[in-house]
Amino acid sequence: MFKGLGGMGDMAKMMKAAQDMQGKMAQLQEDLKAITVTGESGAGLVKATATAKGELTALDIDPSIFNSDDKEVVEDLILAAIKDAQAKAEDRSREEMGKIAESMGLPRDMNLPM
Repeated sequence: MFKGLGGMGDMAKMMKAAQDMQGKMAQLQEDLKAITVTGESGAGLVKATATAKGELTALDIDPSIFNSDDKEVVEDLILAAIKDAQAKAEDRSREEMGKIAESMGLPRDMNLPM
């Protein structure tokens, strides 16, 4: 006779879980802006720093690589450092999302919507 009430309780739990997940995802978005990673190339001659969201925030270039004859090499090193930073940012973002999924009882490797 009151079987529907049990379903309503389950629905309330699901709604609460969805709200919790939404809050955690919003916090994660903010956290990813504050987490930084550094990619490098040329054995550290070029370093690129980015947020875990992939936004480039700094570029550090050792002055020893500035030789006009090596312009293309320098450009390649800069691109390589940026790509390394972006790859590390993606890895860190995935790691942070995995922590949230795990905290909610979901598989760590579950792709959460961002």
